[in-house]
Amino acid sequence: MSVDIEQVRHIAKLARIAMSDAEVAALVPELIAIIGWVEQLAEVNTEGVEPLTAVIDQKLRLRDDAVTDGDIRDAVLANAPGAEHGFFAVPKVIE
Repeated sequence: MSVDIEQVRHIAKLARIAMSDAEVAALVPELIAIIGWVEQLAEVNTEGVEPLTAVIDQKLRLRDDAVTDGDIRDAVLANAPGAEHGFFAVPKVIE
């Protein structure tokens, strides 16, 4: 798979990252190399290999799911720059 300058600019726009032409040009070969490594991993035969969630066998220590504090909505909202109807108020973002 190949990546060109326009695709990098599009990705940067989607990520809202300002990039100069020199940065875009430098990123193209890096992304091509990364995609090449991923394609190389896809070629590995994993038939019969069980999926792992961790390299070492480790038991997850669980605790009781109990509320230790709460009912402090007003104290939490006191730190917010804006609150409406008992919730955080954030500006609407629409493109």
